[in-house]
Amino acid sequence: MSKITTLINAILIDPKTLTQTNGSITIEEGFIKRINGPARGNIIDCRKYCLAPGIIDLGVHICEPGERHKESFKSASMAAAAGGVTSIVTFPNTKPVIDNPELLEFFMKRARESSKVRIWPTAAITKKVEGKEISELSFLQDAGAVAFTNGLKSIENPKILLRALNYASSLDSLFIGHCEDYYFSEGVSATSSAFATKMGLSSTLKEAELMGLERDFLLADLSEVNYHAAQITTKKSFLRIKELKSLGKKITAGTSIHHLLFDEADIKNYRTFFKLRPPLRSNSDKLFLLQNIKDSTLDTISSFHLPQDEESKRLPFEKAAFGAIGLQTLLPACLKLVNDKIIDLPQLFRKISLNPAKILNIKSGILEEGYFADLVLFDPYKPLLIDRFSLLSKAKNTPFDGYQLFGKVLKTFVGGEEIYKSRNINDT
Repeated sequence: MSKITTLINAILIDPKTLTQTNGSITIEEGFIKRINGPARGNIIDCRKYCLAPGIIDLGVHICEPGERHKESFKSASMAAAAGGVTSIVTFPNTKPVIDNPELLEFFMKRARESSKVRIWPTAAITKKVEGKEISELSFLQDAGAVAFTNGLKSIENPKILLRALNYASSLDSLFIGHCEDYYFSEGVSATSSAFATKMGLSSTLKEAELMGLERDFLLADLSEVNYHAAQITTKKSFLRIKELKSLGKKITAGTSIHHLLFDEADIKNYRTFFKLRPPLRSNSDKLFLLQNIKDSTLDTISSFHLPQDEESKRLPFEKAAFGAIGLQTLLPACLKLVNDKIIDLPQLFRKISLNPAKILNIKSGILEEGYFADLVLFDPYKPLLIDRFSLLSKAKNTPFDGYQLFGKVLKTFVGGEEIYKSRNINDT
């Protein structure tokens, strides 16, 4: 007998139809069996809370192998489940770098043993992400890589990049690009401005992002590869993506929730939890992205979860490591956009669930019969005071420490199995 569960009395958040309606979902054998059918099997009363497709976080760094003290599959999985994230798309910047099929197979074996959420690995498009020698992409794809990337490093040599993109295109695979000009961006920690000058920080032009985008997409267009610009953070880059899409070009783009909610002024006390890559931009760039986030130009919003230990962050700003964690805080941070009436819930879940699933071509991200029963039940109005030491990631480098957000995850399901439950679904 197959296990059957019905979630009743829920507000269904549908990112495909952009609706939110009262209804129920029946789950059987890990898949959505029926929407709004008769209740069968184990019945769970959702009590008018919101039920949506689980979040697909498109761009997560897990430090296993090599730096498990920063983050492991187990800790990342726990943080993800508590944050309503049911699928993690991992970057290959581990130690060693995931650039061969044997290491990728080991990576996936560890993921299956330790993770309750789905792990979708990307692989390094160049050996050791050094941008000098192309990885054996076909073997990596056969081993399970869902996309190729050079992580947070631009490929310096355009000839090597074009050859790599041609190889990826021949496999009909996805390339995830980091849009920063190599020479302008290496070794800098802020965006060029009067503010950066006043702070005495090494900086780069925000146009470095547009320069990286222009070069990389020109080569991507020549190769006809499926191209995703991972982090678009400036007005000029946004407008260029919009133009390319209007011309029918094969491109998708995303942004980071941190770049939607913070700007360069947040580093005023040299707080290294705000040292990100790309660096935080001006308030005007942030406001422009917020004003246009409903637009289809930006397909995805992701956490770009990058754990760092205390020793890497308790350094002078210039020397501190880049990155912030974000798995557990992604949903409440995104719900700030909803509570501020910038975007509504179905539109939000189109960007954090449906669109990432479409880009990766996985059977998730939607409330529809036959799709994975990867779901999140949440209260969008529940106040949540972020305490970094209460987060389940091993690393605690969150810029949201001490912030009050809204949105509490009550239950998370992967393949119909409950993998997370709030200690008290009705706690206040």
